[in-house]
Amino acid sequence: MAPPALMATSIVTAQPALAAPETYTLDPEHAVVGFLVMHAGYANVLGRFREVEGEISFDEAAKRLDGGEIRVKTASVFTDHDKRDEHLRGPDFLNAEEFPDMVFRLDGAEPAGERTGRITGTLELLGVRKPMTLDVTWNKSAEYPFGTGVFGTRPYVIGVSARGTIRRSDFGMTYGLDGDLVGDEISLILEMEARRQ
Repeated sequence: MAPPALMATSIVTAQPALAAPETYTLDPEHAVVGFLVMHAGYANVLGRFREVEGEISFDEAAKRLDGGEIRVKTASVFTDHDKRDEHLRGPDFLNAEEFPDMVFRLDGAEPAGERTGRITGTLELLGVRKPMTLDVTWNKSAEYPFGTGVFGTRPYVIGVSARGTIRRSDFGMTYGLDGDLVGDEISLILEMEARRQ
């Protein structure tokens, strides 16, 4: 479930460029890793993780993603239902006590359009690692209109949106599959802002 992050959008194959890759750190106040999962065939449950962090290496001049990592605290799962959230943290689902982190490691990307692309990487969940792809839109790169950074300057921020799907059974999470009580396919929703360091 991995989300945020993702500058992989209109990433093209490596090209000569004067600029070098730079590190961007996710802004925890503007980083959302959410999910949708079907409940007994009736409707999707919408949830999110409240604790997300990570870094991305991105060369804007070359529009090239060089790597990165998004880390999610599984115990921070939130669906606005206390009993359900407690169940999700337990061994039937996220097993947050034994596996406190879900990690998406970014490896590279391919372009799809002027500001869209697909990033590839590995998702680690419940101690299992599986390949994963995310469709990404690079929304904006600009000096941030709010707050100040080092020496009173405004930080430079990139904003991205990403979507993907996984099957939880691939990671050994099989509770509720019998009878289709809980869906197997998880839709991932990532909305993130990252600040250049």
